[in-house]
Amino acid sequence: MLKVSTAPHMFTPQDTKSIMRDVVLALLPAACVGVFNFGLNALIVIISSVASCVMWEYLTVRYLFKKNSTINDFSAIITGLLLAFNLPATIPVWMILVGSFMAIVVGKMAFGGLGKNIFNPALVGRVFLFISFPVQMTMWMKPNWKDFLNTEIQTGATTLGILKHIDASSSATSLTYGNSDLSNIPDYWHMFIGYTGGCIGEVSALALLLGGIYLLHKRVITWHIPFYYLSSVFLITSVMWLITHDIKYDPLTHLLSGGLMLGAIFMATDYATTPMTQKGKIIFALGCGILTVIIRLYSAYPEGVSFAILIMNAFAPLIDKFYYTRVYGTRKK
Repeated sequence: MLKVSTAPHMFTPQDTKSIMRDVVLALLPAACVGVFNFGLNALIVIISSVASCVMWEYLTVRYLFKKNSTINDFSAIITGLLLAFNLPATIPVWMILVGSFMAIVVGKMAFGGLGKNIFNPALVGRVFLFISFPVQMTMWMKPNWKDFLNTEIQTGATTLGILKHIDASSSATSLTYGNSDLSNIPDYWHMFIGYTGGCIGEVSALALLLGGIYLLHKRVITWHIPFYYLSSVFLITSVMWLITHDIKYDPLTHLLSGGLMLGAIFMATDYATTPMTQKGKIIFALGCGILTVIIRLYSAYPEGVSFAILIMNAFAPLIDKFYYTRVYGTRKK
């Protein structure tokens, strides 16, 4: 007998909880490097961010929406981790509570919850904090591998911050980042392994790449967005580097420093806020890459990843409209 049932008709062992759990596992290497770099300060930021995101989601769902709790799907934990990864280890806990509120309540639950949000929640919280508290959001700790328990705050410039303020005489200005000079720029190896200043989870390209490889292996993400995002930034800055020979266009520095790896692998690949088709993902990634370079080089901000992804999040529905998946059995429009 023919059994009639509603969709879906194909089943997979993956569900929302297992996917989110894989993402948490993929983020652990970067979290370990961040804590190893910046000590207990980073650990406090990570725990506070995760706990506050879980708290805000629980309170919103149970007491505002009057529904069963959704914290078991791990999505609030991921938002908390990603928000913490985009914060310096020196940020006060009360600011983390504000940022997590913006991420969960405004960036996620205001749109209806998981899968319905237009913008990446962690980036909503991060950008709100960056615009509201620019001083606290740019106080970087220098990595200290000799003494893990050392919680002394030593503020310093990030690599992008130094390059951003190099003037025509090829020396860094003192604007925002102190008396930095070219000798303060870490070498490529230090940027690759994470021995550099910056936000907690963005400093180690190696740890982020390991997490990305794990997600590709588990088929949680596809290679399209990370590859085209990273390659577009690299190619654009390479062309500028070859034409001008200006150090601020150094392609490897742009590739290995800042939040580019973190954004390309873990935030630009968010299911709910990115296009669904392969062609759409490529257009989305190229747009993120172009905007990142423009903001990094020609705006008042040294970093452009967060703004670039949020801007392209707004264009994701429009991209899906033009690069849609044709329904089987229908003609192309």
